[in-house]
Amino acid sequence: MPPAQTRVDTLITNAYIVLEASGAGTDAQQQALAAGREIDDGWIALDAGRVHSAGPSTLPAPAAARVIDAGGRLVTPGLVNTHHHMYQNLTRAFAPAINGTLFAWLSTLYPRWAALDEESTYLSTYVACAELLLSGCTTSSDHMYVHPRPNLIDAQIKATTEIGFRFMANRGSMTRSVKDGGLPPESVVQDEETILSDSERLISSFHDPAPGAMTRVALAPCSMFSVSESIMRATAELAEKHDVRLHTHLAEDKDEDTYALEVYGRRPVEYFEDVGWATPRSWVAHYVYGSAEENQRLAAAGVSATQCPSSNMILAGDTADAQALRSLGMPVGIGCDGSASSDSANLWMETRGAMLLARYRNGPAAMSAREALSMATAGSAANLGWSEEIGHLHPGACADLVIWESAPLSQAGALTDPVEGWLRSGPARGWYVLVAGTPLIESGELTLRELADVLPRHAAAAAAMQGLN
Repeated sequence: MPPAQTRVDTLITNAYIVLEASGAGTDAQQQALAAGREIDDGWIALDAGRVHSAGPSTLPAPAAARVIDAGGRLVTPGLVNTHHHMYQNLTRAFAPAINGTLFAWLSTLYPRWAALDEESTYLSTYVACAELLLSGCTTSSDHMYVHPRPNLIDAQIKATTEIGFRFMANRGSMTRSVKDGGLPPESVVQDEETILSDSERLISSFHDPAPGAMTRVALAPCSMFSVSESIMRATAELAEKHDVRLHTHLAEDKDEDTYALEVYGRRPVEYFEDVGWATPRSWVAHYVYGSAEENQRLAAAGVSATQCPSSNMILAGDTADAQALRSLGMPVGIGCDGSASSDSANLWMETRGAMLLARYRNGPAAMSAREALSMATAGSAANLGWSEEIGHLHPGACADLVIWESAPLSQAGALTDPVEGWLRSGPARGWYVLVAGTPLIESGELTLRELADVLPRHAAAAAAMQGLN
C-alpha cells in the first residue's frame, strides 16, 4: 500500500480497471475480480512514465498532481498493433485495386508506392499514429518494405517521436523484382548490400533496448515472393548479432504455396525454417495456411503470429485459426495491416473482428471479449518481445493505457460485464489515451499540435500518388 504522503504524476479514479486481460466463460469476470486482474470501482496511479499502483476505492490512493475522474468508464492496457504498412493510407480505398486478389492488389499499387519520399512517409506515419491512438492503440510496429528512396524510416521515427508514440520500426526489404521472378517492379527493390548496410545504420541510430524505450527497430524482409533466400539468411544473422526482432509475411495466400513450391521446391513454412527464421525472435503476419504439423513446429520453436482480421476479410482470403494456434502455446497478436487493404487503422475494430472470426469459425464459445483483448495486449506485446513492460497494467509496467468511451446509446442495457459490453456493443474509442503517462487524447480529442498542418499536406501527397493532381 503506498504511503499517504506519496505524490504521483497522475491518478485515475472511478474506473473499472483491467490490469491484465484473461478469461472465458460466463464467470470470467468473477474469476478476474477474485484473482486481482480486474478492479471494480478502482483507481490507478501513474508516475514517471510507469504504473505506480492500483487498488479499489475502499483503499486510499496516493496524492497526485493530476486527477482524472473516469466517470465509471473502462480502463485497459493500451492496445498494441503488430502488423501495419502505414504508408498505404496514401492509397486508401484506391478504386482500381478494390476488387483484386492479394497478388493483383499488390501489382496495381506497387507502381503508385514508387512515389514514396521522406515527406509522404512522414505524413502517412503521422496520420496512421493519430488514427491508431483514437482506437486505443498506444504502441505499434510498422512494416516499411518499400524503399524507392533512402531515409524513409528516419522520416517515420521523426513523426512518432514528435507525437510521443511508442514505436517499433520494421526495416522491411524487397530484392526480387518482376525481372527476377518476383512480384514488385524494379523501382521499389534494393540490392542486398544496401539493405544490410541500412539495417545496421538504423539499429545503431534508433534501436533502444533499454527499459521504457519509445523506439525500437526490427528487421523485416517482406515475403518469400519479393526477397531472395540469401537476404533472408543474412537478415536472420544480423538480427542475432544485434539482438533485434524478425518479422515477415508468412502463409498469407494460397498463391504463396504455389510460388514456394515452384521457386524453392518447398512449402512456405519449410522455407521459413530452412533460412533460419524459426526462432523465438520471429513473429509472422497472417499465417493462415500452415498445416497442423507446421503449426506445432513453429509453436515449439517459439515463433509468434499476428492476425489481421479486416484485411483477411477484405482481400477475401481465409484467416488464421487464432485459438488453435494459442492452444499450442503460440502467442497471437492483432494487427491492422496496411491501410490500403483493411482501409482503416482501428485496433478496437480489429480486436472485435478477431473475436467475431473465432466465433464464426469455431462456435459461440470459441472466443470471449477478454480473450480478444488479451490478443490485442499481451499477445501483441509478446510478438514484439516487449511483454515485461507493455500489454498489462501491473505496477512497473509502462504507463500506456486507455480510458474508453463507447458510442452514445451503445452501452444502454449492458450492465453485467463491462468488458464484454465494450467489445460487443461498440464502436468504442479512447476518451483518454496515455502513452508513457502523457495524455495524447484528452476528453476524446487528440492533443497533437501538428495534426492540423499535417492533414492538408497528407491530402495533397495522397492525390499526387493516386494520379489525381
